[in-house]
Amino acid sequence: MPESGAQPRVWIVDAYRAGEQTQLRALAEGLGWPFEIKTLSYRKYEMRTTLLRGHDLRGVELATSDALAPPWPDLVLSMGMRNEPVCRWVREQSGGRTKLVFLGRLWSDPSHFDLVITTPQYRVPDRPNVLRNALPLHPVGPARLAEARALWAPHLTHLQGPFITVNIGGTSGPYAFGRRAADRLVRDAVALAKARGASLLVSSSARTPDCAIDAFAAQDAVPMALYRWRRGDGDNPYLGYLAMADEVIVTADSISMLSEAYATAKPVHMFDTGAGRLGMRHDMHLAAGETATARMQARQDSDRPDIGSGALAYRALMRWGWRHLTRDISQMHLRLVRSGRMGWLGDPPPTSDAIPPSDLQRAVARIRDLMGVDGARRR
Repeated sequence: MPESGAQPRVWIVDAYRAGEQTQLRALAEGLGWPFEIKTLSYRKYEMRTTLLRGHDLRGVELATSDALAPPWPDLVLSMGMRNEPVCRWVREQSGGRTKLVFLGRLWSDPSHFDLVITTPQYRVPDRPNVLRNALPLHPVGPARLAEARALWAPHLTHLQGPFITVNIGGTSGPYAFGRRAADRLVRDAVALAKARGASLLVSSSARTPDCAIDAFAAQDAVPMALYRWRRGDGDNPYLGYLAMADEVIVTADSISMLSEAYATAKPVHMFDTGAGRLGMRHDMHLAAGETATARMQARQDSDRPDIGSGALAYRALMRWGWRHLTRDISQMHLRLVRSGRMGWLGDPPPTSDAIPPSDLQRAVARIRDLMGVDGARRR
């Protein structure tokens, strides 16, 4: 029997993308148990183990990776295709005792894991061990927002509230973000700010094209603070701008930014980086309650859309390729609109004083149930 009050030994077999790393850390911190992070290096051309649903370390460069050795963990949290066989190998070494919790997209069937925490864009099949959250996990909550507001409010005293925060992503999968999309975003953000008598707080990201930043920098119709993203910048005001927001505009290419904006409990407007038949809501106009004005503007903009060869190739892969290779974020948009969580920029935003439900709390509760109500370490 486990000792009373003992906690599980937790490993994060780390993801290899920054956004996925954020999700894993948010989940581990939400559990409140001590955890170790295992960072791995991967062989570039080893796909056999993953394709065949293996359980070995053939895809890992062991010499440059953190050691995977006993004592084996009670719980592994992970994300990313290359980590699937690694996690299965760890469970095998523990004699089947280690519980595997995997996030996001899967290459293999959910039956290979004890719990899968995912979102609609990844099209994971329904199973009893699949928890389908509305949005990705993140660490943004009331306490962090209050701290960020206290830090950044003194830097924004030269601007008059209310504040409309604009978070800009970039080209993603089938959705291109070019000059025309940037011009539309500035036009619509400025129009909303004028209607509210508001100032803009504009924040860019690693994927934001220069044309979008330049387009905002050129506008002088409303007061504005503008941040140009820089790698490793400790003074990035992204969270501060979110905390100060009375309303938020987010380019809908970034599900992570949408999730963090929703955590503010302020109205969130999704911006469609495409238009017309190439838009993010091409198949959901009726479901989203699109206005006549928005339909007319979409037709005008679709005459000269932003679309590149990479985005076109991704669209073809989504339509005719293997489902594992793509994600369909339009499914996320559809659910967000239908559930009343968010609206499209140009449509009336949802109005609610309710505290947003916590996907993180749902995930933590499922894991605690998986590990035992008291979270005691399994021996």
